[in-house]
Amino acid sequence: MKFSEVIVVGSGIAALQTALEAAKDKNVMIFTKTEWRTSNSYLAQGGIAAAMSKSDSITKHEHDTLLAGRNYNNPEAVMKLVQEAPSAINSLMIAGMEFDRDQNGKVSLGLEGAHSERRILHSHGDATGKFLIEHYLYRLEHSTVKMMEGFEVTGLIMSENNSCIGVKTVSPEGRSESYLAEHVVLSTGGCGALYRFTSNSPSTTGEGIAMALKAGARIKDMEFIQFHPTLLYTYGKTHGLVSEAVRGEGAKLVTETGNKIMDGIHPLKDLAPRHIVAQTIFSYLLRGEMVYLDISMIPNFRARFPSVASLCEQTGIEISNGKIPVAPGNHFLMGGIETDEVGRTSVQGLYAVGEAACTGVHGANRLASNSLLEGIVFGKSTGHFIAKQPVRELPKQRIEATGQKDVDHLPSLTELGEKLMLYAGIVRNEAGLKTLLNWLESFDLLVLWKQDVSSLPIEQRLVVNGMLVAWMIAESALCRTESRGGHFRSDFPMENDKNWLHQTIVIDKNVMKNRLKGRAFDEQVKAKATT
Repeated sequence: MKFSEVIVVGSGIAALQTALEAAKDKNVMIFTKTEWRTSNSYLAQGGIAAAMSKSDSITKHEHDTLLAGRNYNNPEAVMKLVQEAPSAINSLMIAGMEFDRDQNGKVSLGLEGAHSERRILHSHGDATGKFLIEHYLYRLEHSTVKMMEGFEVTGLIMSENNSCIGVKTVSPEGRSESYLAEHVVLSTGGCGALYRFTSNSPSTTGEGIAMALKAGARIKDMEFIQFHPTLLYTYGKTHGLVSEAVRGEGAKLVTETGNKIMDGIHPLKDLAPRHIVAQTIFSYLLRGEMVYLDISMIPNFRARFPSVASLCEQTGIEISNGKIPVAPGNHFLMGGIETDEVGRTSVQGLYAVGEAACTGVHGANRLASNSLLEGIVFGKSTGHFIAKQPVRELPKQRIEATGQKDVDHLPSLTELGEKLMLYAGIVRNEAGLKTLLNWLESFDLLVLWKQDVSSLPIEQRLVVNGMLVAWMIAESALCRTESRGGHFRSDFPMENDKNWLHQTIVIDKNVMKNRLKGRAFDEQVKAKATT
């Protein structure tokens, strides 16, 4: 069986940063099931937030992050993020990363929703993600990291003592291959592509989270999903992100007749926190009213936002008319695999970083342009920690049960996405969440749980893992009887600090199995909750 000291799974900024850092003292392999330039990070139109100006400060960045997260954040993780942001930017520039500058040669700082200062750095306008990933790929290609493109990781190899000792993969040619490792890092992103409306890459279907759950890791905060307010929307479909920076430069959300929909909703109006803007737009769409971004006041729009302009052209929207039709969609998962600040999960040998992980840094709602920053900061600390670890003697591999159940009669990914959007989307309630759970459980999740998905066709692999992730989202959302950040319950529309501010919903495989066997979920949550 093949071996590497470190295996990183993913192709976004967190994966690449972790691999580079770990490779300083370890041999590293990095696997991606798609191509290197298809991750959410590569698609990112937003920038990187850092307190770089004289008028700004780490304290202000911290305050904005906590406010957007509805004070549900892990304060230690937030402080780490904002304190290390300026040095992370400086390190990138020293390594050759180019950021946009003004006519005087100073780094340009943009403004985005819920930020109290201009602190967003961009590269080539709204193509920051693309140029950031190209920068990292260049460095990786000139490093010792072995890059494994087109290898889908389908499962984790576990030891007799329930630690992680490697990964199962399917090669580009369709061969099943296994790789042992002392350290396995999941940086597989969130689960946005499970939803009908999403800004995410089609590859972000939550497999890493499902694999971690099966391995025994703790999964938390799955009810907190950020729905980006402005995805390009035509003929009932979303086609990609219209960057928040467009509103930062003055664009307004309006109805067909020109009424500004954010007036009177929030003091920051169109730059209110994302969950507020998304819920407002969604309320208009439910009434059958279209919502548009009025961009008529932005000069040189095509030059300033080339990615958005190109997206509009591809979908037949003429930007010279000054209006872009928009709708909210799944953008970012605040929850995920529970980790500490160096990426360690509750399973020995298994780490997680980036959107797949949950350090608590984003709380109930992520502040704009903190996601690329998270990948850089926590990817570096995770990689550094792994690089300094002593040699780990791998325990004996666990013998897995053989024999597979028939998995006929699975739903399609399309059907799963429609039901998630309808019942566990922007607006949720008890009736809808129970409808979703009953539907999911009708497929016998206890049987699917034990399925070795590596033996299944790719569509079925995605559906089985997606259903486990969908169940965690719905169950967590049903349990949290309040609204907070990205989690909005129409039957509990207010925040309830007394009962929920310090209550964290955690799911592991034992909680899930017991719940599916009929035990009350909320009793187990209370036993697992951290206060």
